[in-house]
Amino acid sequence: VEGARLLQELAKETEGDFSFEYSPESFSGTEVDFALEVCNAVLNVWKPEKDKKVIINIPTTVEVSMPHVFGAQIAYLSEHMDFRKQVTLSVHPHNDRGCGVATTEMAILAGCDRVEGTLFGNGERTGNVDIVTLALNMYSQGVDPKLDFSDLMSVAQTYERLTGMKVYERSPYAGALVFTAFSGSHQDAISKGFSFHESGKDNGIWSVPYLPIDPRDIGRQYDGDVIRINSQSGKGGVSYILKTGFGISVPKKMQEDLGYTMKHISDREHAELAPDRVYQIFDDLYIHPDMNFQITDCHFKQTTGGILVQMSLQHGGSDHVVEANGNGRIDAVSNALKQYFGVRYQLSAYEEHALTSGSSSKACAFVCITAGDKEYWGVGIHEDIIKASVDALAVSVNHLEGVKEAQAPTDERIGEILNYMQKQYLEITLEDLAKKFYLSKPYLSKYIKEKSG
Repeated sequence: VEGARLLQELAKETEGDFSFEYSPESFSGTEVDFALEVCNAVLNVWKPEKDKKVIINIPTTVEVSMPHVFGAQIAYLSEHMDFRKQVTLSVHPHNDRGCGVATTEMAILAGCDRVEGTLFGNGERTGNVDIVTLALNMYSQGVDPKLDFSDLMSVAQTYERLTGMKVYERSPYAGALVFTAFSGSHQDAISKGFSFHESGKDNGIWSVPYLPIDPRDIGRQYDGDVIRINSQSGKGGVSYILKTGFGISVPKKMQEDLGYTMKHISDREHAELAPDRVYQIFDDLYIHPDMNFQITDCHFKQTTGGILVQMSLQHGGSDHVVEANGNGRIDAVSNALKQYFGVRYQLSAYEEHALTSGSSSKACAFVCITAGDKEYWGVGIHEDIIKASVDALAVSVNHLEGVKEAQAPTDERIGEILNYMQKQYLEITLEDLAKKFYLSKPYLSKYIKEKSG
């Protein structure tokens, strides 16, 4: 009390506008009744006014009790303190028991007006309350903490540069891994939550699983901070990366195969797969893999039997032309490939969409073929949707075991045709020959003339 009087007298003798603060230094080890008595004695010396409030700052000098006990003490002080409306009741929590944030939240609920804390819990011994965690906990509950952490990573970088200390990678909100999901089931739930949020069906209420706040509110990114791919990841995470980062909406039927592929590669490389690496793998396997043949051109013609395609392809270092009919363009190309390579498969899935990233004029096509009990996927990207679809089909057929190592055909076929003509020379017609060798009459006539003269 003598110190409070001396401070008041010295302030009167000195120029300036002063405000006063008193802190019972050993509050956590003192009976609360006695601490209140001392605080009231100081207040009765200073006699604060509405426009000149006094700060009474209550520390957890060293944490010795559970958070709810400190909360009850603050509630008791707030209720029985003299000049309460003219007092800013403040708290100064430490973190000796690891309960600094919880203790502070209890104090706020109990009626304190002010909090003293530090960035990332810096301070003596185990540090003071982490003001970042506290503020963003409040924010997550719809309470404005009046602190701007919209670029939290910049705050963390500045802290590290100035103090020489590091923000722990699992430090709430600011740590490198705090929003990260590696688990396949978690990634799938988050991906579905994002889709629901983007649809607007959540009425603007943030409810994405495993994410207490929207990472973008504090300057974090979804692809690099939330969904990260390693050997634990599943189809949902990989598909989300490709959709948000590269505009590619992977068909549900393809997602499982793709997810297993990424898990296998991450496990083999003993490394996390960054978004660019995920796309590179996707491109190498499904868009631009090593190809045994290339379809260089297709000309389509409507006929009474459907669509006729004249397909040019490169195989074995030479160019080849194949004709076939189908009930659509892709079916015609597929029949031409079956005819050329002598393989059997079914077209089991086809999807297409406009790319939502990069050049919006491009289309992305997905083709799945089934041979036996195996599925083979291909992806094509091009301004022309037909070209994209043909490219996707070519990739999927290239994956077939019977095509990977197939050699370019020789002129044995012309020998077969001529032998058949010789045996059936009395009754053979061009139409019969076309049916026998599954070729169109114009193409067959041209082929015989070119090969036999």
